[in-house]
Amino acid sequence: MARLLMQRALSPEWLEELFEQHRERQYTRELLFSTEVDLMSLVALGLRPSLHAAAQASDELAVSITALYDKVNHTEPELVRMLVQGSAERLAPVVQPLKTRQTPWAAGYQVRVLDGNHLPASEKRLKPLRGFRGAALPGQALVVYAPEEDLVVDMLAGEDAHAQERSLLGPVLERVKPGELWLADRNFSTTGILFALHDKGAAFIIREHGVSPHPEPVGALQEVGRVETGVVFEQAVQIEDGTGRHLPLRRIELHLDEPTEDGDTVIRLLTNAPAERLGAQQVARLYRHRWSIEGMFGRLESVLHSEVRTLGHPRAALLALGVAVMAYNVLAVLQAAVEAEHESATAGLEVSSYFVAGEVKATYGGMMIALPAAAWEPFKKQSAPELSDTLRQMAAHVNPAKLRKHPRASKKKTRKGYVPGEVARRHVATARVLRGQKLT
Repeated sequence: MARLLMQRALSPEWLEELFEQHRERQYTRELLFSTEVDLMSLVALGLRPSLHAAAQASDELAVSITALYDKVNHTEPELVRMLVQGSAERLAPVVQPLKTRQTPWAAGYQVRVLDGNHLPASEKRLKPLRGFRGAALPGQALVVYAPEEDLVVDMLAGEDAHAQERSLLGPVLERVKPGELWLADRNFSTTGILFALHDKGAAFIIREHGVSPHPEPVGALQEVGRVETGVVFEQAVQIEDGTGRHLPLRRIELHLDEPTEDGDTVIRLLTNAPAERLGAQQVARLYRHRWSIEGMFGRLESVLHSEVRTLGHPRAALLALGVAVMAYNVLAVLQAAVEAEHESATAGLEVSSYFVAGEVKATYGGMMIALPAAAWEPFKKQSAPELSDTLRQMAAHVNPAKLRKHPRASKKKTRKGYVPGEVARRHVATARVLRGQKLT
């Protein structure tokens, strides 16, 4: 199943066409862009520990490893973005027939969750970084996630890790479509962003920043009921842009039963969605689902090799992230096929992407050796609905009980507070503590 989806998402012909359309200064001589992406996908799926190892084991690499790294280090960020966008567009028609029984998050809207993701510090292998004792950050990305399909549909790669996330948002806003509902945190709460989303015909639920856009109240704050985490209030407000235009909004206040980790007791949300389509309590519940993108980031990091710390060059690290995002989409469709085929068996349980990826890693290499390339050719001609049916037929042979998620109980919230360095650096022998030695 993974092989068929990789074939659909990363067709070599499509990749070469994508490269020719969106490349800026790069060109193809002996190393194809499809080969570069194929090798990086082996790293993302955990089938090879590094790009060097993937290249070393390849029979198709016609250039030196130095030439491979040189091309990877010069892959333009816009090309990475087009790779994520295009692969999601190729997989969306496959996953949609597998999600027909899913309850929509907000009737009549396509939900989009926006958030930023900073890549962690890389190893300091680049000459200018040697001797630097601090962290070297290779870049960041703005990610647009479609939670109902569990697909990342856009990713804007930024080489400057210190750039403000909002400064990267322009190209993302250009792709906003009417009928979408955007969820975002307070970092994206500005007058310009709210007006841009509204002018595109999209709805939004964005947490209000303490300073911007500072809405003007035009009605009284009224209590409207409760949700699971607190009491909900609603108020009519408006904002004004630089040209004097006014945008009427609803401010939804959630007075929390328990404060957040930052100590906030009230969360204020701004939305332009009409009350008859999204009530105040539904708005508050939907914003809680914004954390679905944090779960996606967590799975991207723990299940796939999205953070290749040996790739210190920003463009190489961003390409690795983009290919990992594409691989995440492949596993999401695969997981949807298993859940759709075993709907009764999976009722009340969640399929774990971690165990799904583990199954792929365990058998993928042997399968590629055992089956010749010709075995996959007939599937290339399948339409998206036909491929969905093929995936369900294959998923019938999967035992979903072996893939079930085992969620742990929520941790008890404790504030550790400050302690002196000598206290934080103390250590104990666990075996002695278990034998009864007291912690002092």
